[in-house]
Amino acid sequence: MKFNKRKLFQVHSWIGIKLSILFFIVCFSGTLATLSNEMDWLFYPAIRASGAGERVPYNKMVDEVRKNYPDGSITYWVMPKEPYLNDIVYVDREGQRHYVFVDPHTGEVKGDTTVTFQRFFRDFHYYLFMPFYQIGYFMVLVFAFFLAISMATALMFYKKWWKKLFELKSGNGKLMFFRSLHRLVGLWSVPFVILFSLTGIWYFVERTNLGKVSEIANPIPPKLENEKFKHTGSLAFSYQLDYDKAAKIAQEFIPGLQIRGIVPTNEASKPVYFRGTSHVPLVRNRSNRVYLDPLSYQPVMVQKAEEIPTVMYLNDIADPLHFGNWGGLATKIIWFFAGLSISGLVLTGIWIALKRQIKKTGSKPMGSWKYVNWGLALIVIGFMYSFMILRYSLSWQSIVVVSFILGAIIWLSWYVFVFRLQKAFQE
Repeated sequence: MKFNKRKLFQVHSWIGIKLSILFFIVCFSGTLATLSNEMDWLFYPAIRASGAGERVPYNKMVDEVRKNYPDGSITYWVMPKEPYLNDIVYVDREGQRHYVFVDPHTGEVKGDTTVTFQRFFRDFHYYLFMPFYQIGYFMVLVFAFFLAISMATALMFYKKWWKKLFELKSGNGKLMFFRSLHRLVGLWSVPFVILFSLTGIWYFVERTNLGKVSEIANPIPPKLENEKFKHTGSLAFSYQLDYDKAAKIAQEFIPGLQIRGIVPTNEASKPVYFRGTSHVPLVRNRSNRVYLDPLSYQPVMVQKAEEIPTVMYLNDIADPLHFGNWGGLATKIIWFFAGLSISGLVLTGIWIALKRQIKKTGSKPMGSWKYVNWGLALIVIGFMYSFMILRYSLSWQSIVVVSFILGAIIWLSWYVFVFRLQKAFQE
């Protein structure tokens, strides 16, 4: 079957040029998300674990959190598998979430923040800070299809690409070099492009509930009949739970369970939820679930990773494969550089198209689409600032730093893709 190479190239270029800015934002935010925990380690000294050793009892850690935040309530508790990170306890106080860092070896509260790099970049990459009507979710997810189409069209019009895995041409000026570099990096990025595309498309299937995938993969937590129980006292219900007893029972029902997350409850009608890892590889923590009655501590639902259906298994390996955290720091670094490569393909593709078009006609290939690109980018930036101010409650100093970095990126983009290209054309 013969393909029209010109048409294939046009499709490839249309995706890379007409949707370039938003395409880059989606790719680059996902790239940064892969090492966001490590960014937290660099930026927040309080999250750095003190060293190896036995964990102190869960109840001791909760007591320390309660002493520091008596007017709060625990809504989530993360035990990172990275040995260099402290536990992160989510404490809600007057509608504001605080990420509290607790040393698991001493039980000491080390500090807190209203936002982490992990949360910021996950929100950014997940839905571009656009929570309403799931518009942001689908704006990101549709790029999984664009990424797959871009790869397929490139491989189809690039003749005998498998013979050019080590070919890098550096002669005949910058245009030839960057075209060759673009192709070479693109070829070596193919396995990751396939992986990111497939997992992104799977997220789309889950989000749209095609074939009832979402219903199968995300079972509804059980509801308890404890409405008659009346909580008394000033302390939140989540502070009064016996976490050590609950954890012991959860591990009895899933032998070998390494608890990585606890979802406490502040209502007797909702269960305490434990999740974590076991001997089953690749799957994320929620593949193993134990729901306990917060009054009797009896299990009301148990899910083992080795017993989940295929659809749920595929859903639970999507995140580890997409973000590369399945193999620890080593795989996260590999995934980070793979993401940088794909993000770089977007940038070099823009530069090559602009350079070629200006050289031929003196006009720019983006045309009126630049207003669409920049319009969407400004909308994303606007929502980002609203999140920083309203949801994350960042200090003005932090907002100034973010604004400086953002301004530097915009200036550098203008300098490379507008000023330098126009100057080269005039010369």
